[in-house]
Amino acid sequence: MSTQSFNGAYLLPLFAEIEQARAHGAYRPLPAPAATSSLAADDAPLGPYAAAHLIRTSHSAGLAHADALRRLTEAGEIDPTSPWTLLRGALENFATGLWLLEGPGRAERRRRALSLWDEDMRNRHQHEQDSGHLPTGAGMTGAQRRTEIRAIADRLALAPLAAPRTHQILLAAAPAAGLTAVKVGAAWRAASGFAHGRYWPNLRASQPRAALPGADGIHTVALVIDEDQHRPLAQYCRIMLCRLQDHYHARAQAR
Repeated sequence: MSTQSFNGAYLLPLFAEIEQARAHGAYRPLPAPAATSSLAADDAPLGPYAAAHLIRTSHSAGLAHADALRRLTEAGEIDPTSPWTLLRGALENFATGLWLLEGPGRAERRRRALSLWDEDMRNRHQHEQDSGHLPTGAGMTGAQRRTEIRAIADRLALAPLAAPRTHQILLAAAPAAGLTAVKVGAAWRAASGFAHGRYWPNLRASQPRAALPGADGIHTVALVIDEDQHRPLAQYCRIMLCRLQDHYHARAQAR
């Protein structure tokens, strides 16, 4: 479909935030935390498995997802699915950064960071097995890094590491951004339905525009974005982005 059927004015505040984070064709990363900052104190015993690295890469990935939607909108290449899937990715990224920053207490924040690193290296190990590609020389495999990560957690006497679940991250991050968790979860579920090609979101979160008759009495329904359903997702993305940036800068500054 073209932008003739898509107003999308509600996306402009989010796009404005994204454009502010762009410079010379690239996204400005969040700065490394100052050595005397609260965030640096969180990360001090984690070695290479710092929360700050995960937060910064999640922030940049979220910007890229949202900016892809901005560019599609400018080009007039809006379809009924991509706006949902792109903002789903952005929301997950921004929520992950907030979840890492907002843990209740230093021990829990460290546990969250190591849990995410552990899951990251589990996925790496799977890829190494699937592809047959292993590090050479002094490089460590994903499995070896998981062992190292779990040893750090044991040394710090942290609660057991557990693979983070996206829905649980969203529910935990939403209140930190001043949002209602169940509403954020509902928007994310609809976006996930589109991302996975499910049937129900087309009935719940799209608007029919036309029905084209086909053979044997079967009709093809032309759908467009239901902006009333998509608008909250865009708003949640912008709010989480702003909260992530503000809280990161506050915790990464020298004390």
